[in-house]
Amino acid sequence: MNEIEWLADRFEENRVHLRLVAYRMLGSPTEAEDAVQECWLRLSRSYDDEITNLRGWLTTVVGRVCLDMLRQRRARREDSLEELVPAVATFLDDEGPEENALLADSVGQALLVVLETLDPAERLAFVLHDMFGVPFDEVAVIVERTPAAARKLASRARHRVRAGRPATDPAAAPQREVVQAFLAAARDGDFDALVAVLDPDAVARNNGLPVALGSVAVAKGAASFAPFLQVAWLALVDGALGILAQQDNGGLRAMTFEITDGKIREIDVVTDPEQLRGMDLAVLGPPHRGRRRGR
Repeated sequence: MNEIEWLADRFEENRVHLRLVAYRMLGSPTEAEDAVQECWLRLSRSYDDEITNLRGWLTTVVGRVCLDMLRQRRARREDSLEELVPAVATFLDDEGPEENALLADSVGQALLVVLETLDPAERLAFVLHDMFGVPFDEVAVIVERTPAAARKLASRARHRVRAGRPATDPAAAPQREVVQAFLAAARDGDFDALVAVLDPDAVARNNGLPVALGSVAVAKGAASFAPFLQVAWLALVDGALGILAQQDNGGLRAMTFEITDGKIREIDVVTDPEQLRGMDLAVLGPPHRGRRRGR
């Protein structure tokens, strides 16, 4: 294998991540692909053996490319909002691990609308830091600001994103705490903690079909979710607070909850790819990662 083939393989390992960053930045599948392709061209022209963190280097490059594209777009002001906010389904051509990963970490149209109102530098700081966990000192290099200034950019963007949500935000603190408690208990397989967060008459459904009735039965089923929740996101699923989880086989699991008086009364789990494609999914932050269990 020659050097260019080796480099192409390393790039392909990071392609999904780069497409996600670019799609979140640009809101357009076509422009996201263009940004990723430009990232590859820059890598192939300027690769240096001294690059120790290739994923970080590529993220920086694609961020800069997207920032340039956003600035050009703003200068032209000729794109309509409808063209910049495509349905998530149009970004997914085939079923498979890569496409499910994109779907799991995609943003819904409502959030893209808010992101489109942000200044390009604000948008980049918010997307890279809040959604992908890129440190502010690295974000600062891309936007050519100090880390403190980059932090302020993300903070302003964060406030504007929150202001763009409905007043009846389903991600409000009480509901969010209940869902986070469920996620932690299910990930750890903690049966008692699961029973504590469930209503005695709780019901669980899988792809629309009832699979468990009563807190004990639902808790037993939820405890078995642990292998599927090692990488999971709090998310809005068709506007309702829920969880998106990436499974080891590349599949996606979406979960929504009906919560009454601080207890979960209903859990709806969707794993069917066709149903997932028709959903509006918007993650609410970086993934929650559990400790890997021995196999």
